[in-house]
Formats: sequence, C-alpha cells, structure tokens
Amino acid sequence: MAFRMQASVPDLMRIDNEPKHILELYGAKPEQGSFANTCLLARRLVEKGVRFVQVFLDGWDNHGGKFSSLPRKCREMDQPVAALIKDLRQRGLLDETLVIWGGEFGRTPMSQAFTPAGETQSPGRDHHKDAFSIWMAGGGVKAGYTHGKTDSFGFHPVRDAVHVHDFQATVLQLLGIDHTRLTYRYQGRDFRLTDVHGNVATEILA
Repeated sequence: MAFRMQASVPDLMRIDNEPKHILELYGAKPEQGSFANTCLLARRLVEKGVRFVQVFLDGWDNHGGKFSSLPRKCREMDQPVAALIKDLRQRGLLDETLVIWGGEFGRTPMSQAFTPAGETQSPGRDHHKDAFSIWMAGGGVKAGYTHGKTDSFGFHPVRDAVHVHDFQATVLQLLGIDHTRLTYRYQGRDFRLTDVHGNVATEILA
C-alpha cells in the first residue's frame, strides 16, 4: 500500500492536466502555491477516494489592520471554496462528501484598537468563544438552512445554540457513527469522543 501511495502521488499533485475551465473556476495556477490550488487538490483527493481531507488557510487572526487584511483574506478564500463545492456537485461527489468550513473559535463582532498590554494599534478583533458560525455542505445536511441565532451584535447566542460537543456528535452522525456507542470505561469513568456530552442537531440533517 505504501508503494501504491508513493507511486500515485506525483500524478495526483499535478493540476496542470486539469481543463482550462476548471483552473479558471478555482482561480488555480499550476506551479504556483495558492489556496486555490489546494482546494483543487482537495477535489482530486476526494475523487481518488481519500476519506479525510483538510484544507488550511491561515491569517484570520486580524488582531490589527482588520479593514485591510480581512477583505483580502475573504477574496483569497471565496472563489476557491465556492468552486470546490460546485465541482464536487457537478461530479456527483457532494452528496457523499461532507464539507465543513470553520475556524479555531470566533472573533469579536466589534473592532478593538488596543492590545492586551494597552498599546494602541490599528483596529482589529479579539478571540471570542461564545458565538461564531460554522457552515457545512453536502454529506447529508440540509441545503440553504440556517440553524441558530445570535443577538443583534453577534455576541451571544439567543436561539438554538450548538455546543462544540453537539457539533461533534452531529458530524459523527453524518459519518454514520453513533457517538454514544463509542463509550469506554477508564478508571471508573465513562469516556467517549464527545466526553459524556453531546446531542445530535437533528434539525440540520437532510
């Protein structure tokens, strides 16, 4: 298996054999490292049967310079991510592929111009754990459905909050795994991937 993996990777990583309209769809450019190229590679991996693919785009902290860095980062991300979903759909792969877009945690909905040390800086955002958004596509989730709501500032959840354990339980459910059946006992305590918590958000399931 190791040999087959090594032998197949060089051809898999070559995006220059993709049709011109697919490269333009993603905004990908062969021989140039970019997030667009990575999204195209993600589709190629899924097409080859790779079960778990992670695409990473850094630079979302925006602790300073938010009004220049955040729009730039959104422009870098929007086209390739939309292209990935469209490409998966047109190849009949989206129904069996769960796409999850998220970050490490939320960011404050207001601009802040001071560092924790009290130094003035260009307006930015701080970490925020109480309310943030994740979206999913394909893989058994409802299309065009929004679950949950925050207050008018985007600061606190006010309806249908989904805890991180609930989210993990829901993802496992979409992968065909009942999170409650993964329980094992260790030193007199029950453990599982969702600890001893988690409820599936059935409202989002197709």
